[in-house]
Amino acid sequence: MKEPCEKNNFLVEHTELIRHSYQHWLLTELLTDCKSELDFAKRLFKAEFAIVTHNTLVDPNFNYANQKALDLFEFSWQDFTCLPSKHSAEPVNQNERERLLTLVTKNGYIDHYEGIRLSSTGKRFVIENAVVWNLIDKHQVYRGQAACFKQWRFL
Repeated sequence: MKEPCEKNNFLVEHTELIRHSYQHWLLTELLTDCKSELDFAKRLFKAEFAIVTHNTLVDPNFNYANQKALDLFEFSWQDFTCLPSKHSAEPVNQNERERLLTLVTKNGYIDHYEGIRLSSTGKRFVIENAVVWNLIDKHQVYRGQAACFKQWRFL
């Protein structure tokens, strides 16, 4: 996928998957007062919170990040969307990350997740009160997982 922009409608098809799945699991809106799917897609990419998604590969790659997440992880869109999602955590924390993702797969979502993440330059930061959920399409087919967090602090 290309980086979200006006030319590609801010990846509205993928952001609708994010939106639909979030509503399904958490029974609330991720963003309120959106005028259209395109408005939601634009606002999501420019939001003040971080959101990332990964695909369904055995070793999943990231396939979406909004601008806040790209800034926190210090990656370009092109580099981030080629990155296996496990590389966002330190090797010592990958077992905990795997346990979390298994729990999400089983239950559909978790909230109040905390974990240490790494930027491309090696900066460590703690994400706090993150929500992680399964991405499912309108036919209930599993399409990956998403994470959203509004709180973080650098270590």
